[in-house]
Amino acid sequence: MKHFMRMVVQVWFYFYCICVWRCLKFILRKLTGRCELQRICYKNKHGAGRTLKIETSLKSSKTKLLQTAVSVHPDAIEKTIDDIMALKNINVDTNPQLGVSLQACLLQIVGYRNLTLEVEKLRREAYDSDNPQHEEMLLKLWKMLKPGFPLEARISKQWCEIGFQGDDPKTDFRGMGLLGLYNLVYFAEKDTASALQILSDSLQPKCSKISKTEWEMKKFDKAIGYSFAIVGINITDLAYNLLISGALKTHLYNVAPEAPTLHHFQQTFCFLMHEFHKFWIEEDPLDIMEFNRVRAKFHKRILKQLQNTDMALCPHFTASESLVNV
Repeated sequence: MKHFMRMVVQVWFYFYCICVWRCLKFILRKLTGRCELQRICYKNKHGAGRTLKIETSLKSSKTKLLQTAVSVHPDAIEKTIDDIMALKNINVDTNPQLGVSLQACLLQIVGYRNLTLEVEKLRREAYDSDNPQHEEMLLKLWKMLKPGFPLEARISKQWCEIGFQGDDPKTDFRGMGLLGLYNLVYFAEKDTASALQILSDSLQPKCSKISKTEWEMKKFDKAIGYSFAIVGINITDLAYNLLISGALKTHLYNVAPEAPTLHHFQQTFCFLMHEFHKFWIEEDPLDIMEFNRVRAKFHKRILKQLQNTDMALCPHFTASESLVNV
């Protein structure tokens, strides 16, 4: 009975807050002559701060047109904006910038939703060794990470040299599917120097408190920092969860002037690889058995950064200047 009464109070309080909020919005509309969407667009610069508020406003609206605006097809965005302007009795001639601002926000909102679908599709597609394209990508990864060192055979212990667990990398892609391979290839191709440096570092002892001689005396089988490819797949999982949970909206709404794409997601992965590598060195774990602890701590750090609506995880991947103030 006590639990039931608590639920009743919570439900009542929820609806009470909704009523108060709607009354407040009505009063503000009368006082300012502007609807909530106008107030958000005029008070906030282009980026996550504005788009997140627009998204919340649309989703919490009691009008179906506004509720469904966040999930329309990209080709229907322009018409949707026209319909919203008409619904809100906003004069297009006297508010020309509003339509442009709303369109930019909707492109980001709809684009983020479509990006999650695209990423999810890649994650669900299993690596198929009978698929020539899959095999070609995998061999491309080897050539970029081990230039000048031919792969002796498709099934080979050489794969361990770039951080896979066994003789056949396909078994390591089971968790993240093709998404893990796509990200690793993107990193090796677009930021080759960094990928090679991190791979080289990962093959070195990371525990500064133990000398090389001591490591050798302890006879560790692999005195390494971590397995590069396996960590890449693990960081892919981290990036995926940030995306699916919506935590990555802050970053992507700030770096993508319009619709965020797979390209933006993969840039984010590269950044996370860079940052995790530095974080691993800072933490100086004793061995790979501490990986989960370090990863969890790193995850919390990134989440905390993303709570800032001005945050862009990749400073050099910023929105184009022409759209900063739309």
